[in-house]
Amino acid sequence: MTQENSNRPQFFNRQDGGKAQLPFSQSEYERRLAALRSDMDRMDVEAVLFTSMHNIAYYSGFLFCSFGRPYACVVTADRCVTISANIDGSQPWRRCVDENIIYTDWQRDNYWRAVRSVIKGDGRLGIEADHLTLAARDVLRVFLGAVELVDMAPAAMAQRMVKSAEEIALIREGARVADIGGEAIRDAIRPGIREIDVAMAGRDAMELEIARAHPNSEMRDNWVWFQSGINTDGAHNPVTTRQLGVGDILSLNTFPMISGYYTALERTLFLGQPDDASLHLWQINVGAHELGLSLIKPGATCSGICREINRYFTDHGVLDYRSFGYGHSFGILSHYYGREAGLELREDIDTELVAGMVVSMEPMLWVPEGTAGAGGYREHDILVIAEHGSENITGFGYGPEHNIISA
Repeated sequence: MTQENSNRPQFFNRQDGGKAQLPFSQSEYERRLAALRSDMDRMDVEAVLFTSMHNIAYYSGFLFCSFGRPYACVVTADRCVTISANIDGSQPWRRCVDENIIYTDWQRDNYWRAVRSVIKGDGRLGIEADHLTLAARDVLRVFLGAVELVDMAPAAMAQRMVKSAEEIALIREGARVADIGGEAIRDAIRPGIREIDVAMAGRDAMELEIARAHPNSEMRDNWVWFQSGINTDGAHNPVTTRQLGVGDILSLNTFPMISGYYTALERTLFLGQPDDASLHLWQINVGAHELGLSLIKPGATCSGICREINRYFTDHGVLDYRSFGYGHSFGILSHYYGREAGLELREDIDTELVAGMVVSMEPMLWVPEGTAGAGGYREHDILVIAEHGSENITGFGYGPEHNIISA
């Protein structure tokens, strides 16, 4: 280390401006932290080092932009401290519920020095085993000593899977905004227009509505995947400049992100009347969708729902065309961070649905090119589990009655 750098701080505090309005109330963050601390007591953990975008945002309100730099939220019995890079200024402090420490680049590993300043003692340390890299674990041991590491990721995920009333209210808003994006996309569809032009119409409509209805939120990460023809074969295929043609199968996918909370609308459409084979496959997938909607209720299991829809597809001779699981949880997740793997509608997940969970129903058939009716068929609704049933919060129509676009 040079003499010049030796006089510069390894980490510091700076609080420019005031605290921003976070997506949830102070009491909501206190509730989350209290539940976490209860798990910490049960597991004999003195502190937890969160390093993932989703858990840092869930417990502190701060959604970071990494750009190759590490971030953290350290929770102890009486503190919740975000650790952020100097390049972000005071924004992390403004956007977190409690304390923030800024680390500098003047020395290598100042991030870990900042973490060490919060974690006292040599007790058991909670980490996210599904996020902490092997390299980071090795540096952690250098700076924190031979602490015993305890995986807190499963406990945190279990907490996140059951939403609070405030979370469900925000998810409802996301579903409403997704419908607005869907309407803008449907209005933009015509022969000759490019996928990217249709996608931009949907994204712009969603961002304008989020800016109007949620003026205190950070405006980022809203996106649309609009696919046509052969591009519909993958649920996550990116937008291209392919031009739409009469007879094309289309896939509408809107994804508003309000304060890190992802919601989605996905629909199959056709530009012009579909051929008989396509219409038949589409109707089969709509039937699977409606069956799945009827199965989502308290007491049902993810694997049990999956088995029933598999049986339906088998009866119609199309199970081999099934593309992926039938749905997943919603909340603080995105296409590049976060996942509540314990609440996916798959054969290997036996989680029981309970009130407060929010899940999608989204069956998809992928019919290979060269086969009659080729393309990807997918419908997607979001459901909130209540004490005695579930509520579908998606309003955009599905199926041939709603989504054949006149050419």
